[in-house]
Amino acid sequence: MEELHVLEELFSWLLPLVIVLTIWEMVWKIIAMWKAGRNNHLTWFICIAVFNTIGILPIVYILMNRKKTDLH
Repeated sequence: MEELHVLEELFSWLLPLVIVLTIWEMVWKIIAMWKAGRNNHLTWFICIAVFNTIGILPIVYILMNRKKTDLH
């Protein structure tokens, strides 16, 4: 019975964490895939769609392909 109690405690904080990370990944993935599609970057689009990296790959793509603004 003690093992069941330990599992309940584990899932009580693990489930909300998984939900938050899933939403985080989905938001970044949608933004990056939209930008990759508009820029005709098929390889990036496929990689972002296939690999789940907790938002790291989409953030890297967005940072690497952001428009440079003229500061002058």
